[in-house]
Amino acid sequence: MRALAVAIALLLSLFATASHAWWDEDWTARKKITLSNPAGEVADAPVLIRLHTGNFDFLSANADGSDLRVLAGDDATELAFHIEKWDGLNQLALIWVRLPKLAAQAEAWLYFGNPEAPAASNSKGTYDAASAVFHFNEVAGNPVDSGPNGLSAATFTGTRIAASFANGGAKFDATQYLALPALSADGGWSASMWLKPAALGGSLMRAGGFSAGLADGTLNVQAGAASVAAATPLVDGKWQHVAVVVEAGVLKLYIDGKPAGEAGGATVPSGPLTVGKGYSGEADEIQLAGTARSAAWIAVAAAQGPAGTLVALGEDESSEGGGGGIWRTLFQALTLDGWIAIGVLAVMLVIAVWVMIAKAFYVNRVDQANRAFLDRFRELSSDLGALDRSTQMADAFRYSPLYRLYHIAALELSHRVKDTDASHLADQDKNLSPQALDSIRASLDTGLVRESGLLTRLMVLLTIAISGGPFIGLLGTVLGVMITFAVIAATGDVNVNAIAPGIAAALMATAAGMAVAIPALFGYNYLNSRIKTITSDMRVFIDELVTKLAENYSR
Repeated sequence: MRALAVAIALLLSLFATASHAWWDEDWTARKKITLSNPAGEVADAPVLIRLHTGNFDFLSANADGSDLRVLAGDDATELAFHIEKWDGLNQLALIWVRLPKLAAQAEAWLYFGNPEAPAASNSKGTYDAASAVFHFNEVAGNPVDSGPNGLSAATFTGTRIAASFANGGAKFDATQYLALPALSADGGWSASMWLKPAALGGSLMRAGGFSAGLADGTLNVQAGAASVAAATPLVDGKWQHVAVVVEAGVLKLYIDGKPAGEAGGATVPSGPLTVGKGYSGEADEIQLAGTARSAAWIAVAAAQGPAGTLVALGEDESSEGGGGGIWRTLFQALTLDGWIAIGVLAVMLVIAVWVMIAKAFYVNRVDQANRAFLDRFRELSSDLGALDRSTQMADAFRYSPLYRLYHIAALELSHRVKDTDASHLADQDKNLSPQALDSIRASLDTGLVRESGLLTRLMVLLTIAISGGPFIGLLGTVLGVMITFAVIAATGDVNVNAIAPGIAAALMATAAGMAVAIPALFGYNYLNSRIKTITSDMRVFIDELVTKLAENYSR
């Protein structure tokens, strides 16, 4: 019995492992999709997956999304899908997935990360045979049916909206309209759409034996002898889901996925359907069907709005085991502007570190060379030009600014006296006048300015890093926050999981700016103090040197 129990446990572990096995090793990344559908089991439900910088790593996918694949919860069955929108630059995508069976709790997998994968987006296969679907995502022309029947609009006089409920949408005034072709109905009929009324009155839809219109926000629908006034009024300036179903002689009306009224005596609408010609506002995602949609199907469609909870995306998984924890999540959520800001800051940090290291070595050499030179200089007594006559000294003190100042003074002295050894000069040959000493001091001051310039050379790069780094980081953060909120507004996906990664990633740019400025500030202050000390030493040396010149070569 114990052996049997062990065998059963091993089999269960194998099945558990298989359920989480990798579908295809050619794809390097995947993301779990969790679906919560309290409305009950639904067949052939098109589900909208909204991808944005807060929940998807666009840099790991192909530039056009061609490597996307959607698999069922068994991680083996590919699901039909199509890409309504893919904007890799602004990191925004809308993916429609056909779920053959959507239970109360379901899972699916989104695979990506295969540069060689051909595109698999298939709009015709995403919807059932009874559907006509209008996304309004065309740039111009009449709206095209994304469903399998190709029932594109005959006439469209409305205005296209670039950012609507999902991607593009249509806007109508009281005179504009959309003419949709007749749909073959097999014992039932359905119309589903998202509306954002600008006015709460006017005709909404019309077809043979069918009409729908608004009166003070109340949606009134008539189909044959059936007439229904919605129990829930529409609100202006807000997206709401409206669905009308005719099934077995019963007219059913739904507002935001919930039943809003029904009546008997209904007949299936006939002929083309006209949307508008009295309606003022926006419309998007119009789906018609030549069959009666269930209440659960309508509820699923309505659950995909801005406040919907139907879809939740998990963390990215890698075929190589992933890792990285929270830092990986942050880097995956970085937008393009964030990467640019951090890239610029990384270059600034490298330059700042290089300047600090190179300058520290240089200052140390200068300090050591100055000390060695002063030891030799103070050994001089009467011949102040003795060190300048030795080429070995020039090589030994090439890093010493004090030696170069001394060299200036020695040249000036050689132009004014016959012999720099004061012990060989008679009193009348010691002819350095106060004016000559002032001239020598002026030459030394000029040398001091040049030496100070050499000491402070490239220090300006540290000040740029100190003052500019935080502002570049802040710019990246502001742009990242703007993009995050703009994407959320465009997708309507308002939740903490959507907002937090984008905001946190945007703040990384500010953190990077501080990471550049803080070490640069410490290094600048340290080097500046060392440079000030060396400069002070040069001023003291000039005074000492001029005093010795006056003492030895003036009468």
